[in-house]
Amino acid sequence: MRSFLLVALSLIVVTIGGTSGVARAAPLDYGNGCALYPDNRAATVDALRFRCSPQQAAQIYAAASPGAVPTGVLNGWVTSPPPLALLAPPFWIGKTFYTGPNGGMLQNRLTGAGFEAWPAFVYIGASWVDQQPTWVLDYAPSPTPPVHDEIREITPGVWFGYSYWRGIFASPQLLAFIVA
Repeated sequence: MRSFLLVALSLIVVTIGGTSGVARAAPLDYGNGCALYPDNRAATVDALRFRCSPQQAAQIYAAASPGAVPTGVLNGWVTSPPPLALLAPPFWIGKTFYTGPNGGMLQNRLTGAGFEAWPAFVYIGASWVDQQPTWVLDYAPSPTPPVHDEIREITPGVWFGYSYWRGIFASPQLLAFIVA
């Protein structure tokens, strides 16, 4: 009976104190408003889009593991370079992932109507950035130009990555992007 009263009293104290009793993960602060919020996808996306420098984004990517495979319909945003971040929204709105635990396929979502096009295989491979594991988005089955994308889950449900042009002699980075 005594332990029941202690549990009931602690629940009352937690309720009066205004907290649900659920621990919240602290943001990972990279400085100047660039932070990752493990419990808040929208705040993480907002920080990556508007407050993180390319150098901070590179640090975030380097510190991440591949994480879970993306699945389902995800929204997308280009974060850099700035001109593409402004031009992309009317044309590219995200990706739809048709995946299982080890990968699968995706289709890019285009225009506000969400047309699906440009398929890619999704699998774990070595990053072009640091040779560490990453989710590779391989556009080999697509009629697109030779593009290589790679992403890592930086907080639950938020993936950040890079897109490269697969050239014969060089592979310049085209852009950085988020899917969530």
